Amino acid sequence: MKMNLPNKLTLFRIALIPLFLIILYINTDNGATNWVAFAIFCIASATDAVDGYIARKYNLITDFGKFMDPLADKLLVCSALIALTDLGRIFGWIVIIIIAREFIISGFRLVASNKGKVIAAGKWGKVKTFVQMIATMLLIIDFKNMPMIVITQIFVYAALVLTVVSLIDYFISNKGVMNGSD
Repeated sequence: MKMNLPNKLTLFRIALIPLFLIILYINTDNGATNWVAFAIFCIASATDAVDGYIARKYNLITDFGKFMDPLADKLLVCSALIALTDLGRIFGWIVIIIIAREFIISGFRLVASNKGKVIAAGKWGKVKTFVQMIATMLLIIDFKNMPMIVITQIFVYAALVLTVVSLIDYFISNKGVMNGSD
């Protein structure tokens, strides 16, 4: 199978995850490695927007991309959140709720797919992802001053609320898929 540019970007995003994690776990007194990990996470996150744009604009959508792109996103975000939990920067129960939502939506999409339905990301899911990415980036930097600590926590709890809201929205918007009426 010949790999097109969007699929290469998806694989590049996956390849950045181990590098991101290694850098994140290197502890320096001045926090320099947090900024390097932040940069890697930002680059990896940006490839998600770029690969999707290129795939749609140049009609390069493939079955591989449909499967691997969302998987790469989940691997990146879940890896970061699990590592940040291990580093004591976010509560584990928050990460469990976020990851559980991803598994639930993935299962829901699988059921819909088996019924010939495609469930696209809804507006709440997109807002959730954006806020989740900002919260994750702020947690990676690991600010030590009070105003930024408060801002980081606001984004973390906003991401948590949006995680639950987007889950509820998926069920309400697609209730027919599960009960067989759609």
